[in-house]
Amino acid sequence: MIDINKKSYGVRWWILILLLMATIICYIDRLTVSFLAPVIKEDLGINNMQYATITTWFLIVYSVFQLLAGRLYDKVGTKKAYTLSITIWSIAAMLHATTRGIAGLSVFRGLLGLGESGHWPGVTKSVAEWFPAKSRAFAMGIVNAGASIGSVIAPPLIVGLLLAFGWKATFIVTGALGFVWVIAWLIVYRSPERHRLVTPRERQLIGIDDEDSADAAATPAEAKTYNAKGLWKSRQFWAISTARFFGDPIWWLYLTWLPLYLSNERGFTMEKIGTWAWLPFVFAAIGGIAGGWFSGFLMRKGMSVDKARKIAIIVGTLFLPAGMMVINAQTETMMWIYICLTLFGFQFWVNNVQTLPSDVYEKRYVGTVAGMGQSGAGIGSVIFVLCTGWVVDHFSYTPILIAAGILGPLATISLMLIGGKFEKVKI
Repeated sequence: MIDINKKSYGVRWWILILLLMATIICYIDRLTVSFLAPVIKEDLGINNMQYATITTWFLIVYSVFQLLAGRLYDKVGTKKAYTLSITIWSIAAMLHATTRGIAGLSVFRGLLGLGESGHWPGVTKSVAEWFPAKSRAFAMGIVNAGASIGSVIAPPLIVGLLLAFGWKATFIVTGALGFVWVIAWLIVYRSPERHRLVTPRERQLIGIDDEDSADAAATPAEAKTYNAKGLWKSRQFWAISTARFFGDPIWWLYLTWLPLYLSNERGFTMEKIGTWAWLPFVFAAIGGIAGGWFSGFLMRKGMSVDKARKIAIIVGTLFLPAGMMVINAQTETMMWIYICLTLFGFQFWVNNVQTLPSDVYEKRYVGTVAGMGQSGAGIGSVIFVLCTGWVVDHFSYTPILIAAGILGPLATISLMLIGGKFEKVKI
């Protein structure tokens, strides 16, 4: 165990670095199929609709188990739950190398979804436990940047491994990364609940005040009470889930279909995809950090959490219709500009939406609410990914890009109308 008294920085930053690394690994494993799709489709002889079906098995299992995963974190704690999650998804990622057809690939995608279903509920809960309210969106922005960093690393890494060793060996290498992370997690992690018991110096390093804890004033009996019925009756609970249902398909459109779009519609080779497909995710990373910083900046200026988050969410929404402009982009440069703006806006938007559970609910509910939000995101993405496969096979990408441009504003409108005022609620 690291002696944090010898360190000049907070324990919370150790946790944040680990969460960032877990997100990077998560997205590399998640994107391996997407960037190998042109080769796998040819090797296995599958069409766009079959490919969409395979990828939705990940999303279906991912969505179903999000809520259960969030409850698991609330019940057994972050350390155990996170170790289990990343172990399952790393095994699943490596098993992709053994597939011989559509059925096996679908099963392993589902198993990957089972493991990864615990990631974002764990991130949200960890940030809520270790960071004060004014820093949470910025912390979430850093962790969310891992999604973009992983997406930046994935194209050259995956294509490079493919060209050097073949697509099956690529799954083994990328899947093994998670086991390295587990070792670091088990060595470094300290349960945040211990911050009341550690030395004053450690307490200062952790940087969390007792006042900031939503459960600080609760009696031991109250802290153990879990009012699931009251949680499900909360309007903010459904607002967050509905917004994710409409908004997250935008992200999954680019994660799942960008390599195939570049290959089939723009004539990119695998080498060219590996060279350029990382670019929009750099802007996504910038958007995530900027969105977190912006809402935190507004709060430091005296604005309420409710207003600061809503303004940041609206700003992010303004960028999302840019994806529709891809349809008429006459040059590759303009295409990349529109895609980059879209992903910048999405991460700016989602970073603040993901932080809302920790703003609104007591910590014992945060994992569950975050899981429900992720379930809504997954269900919406399943529908959209399947529709994309069918529409592309029968028509083109044009209707899909138009729909994605509309979904962003629709997500924000639903969040505002259903959620009302986002402030601490008692369940």
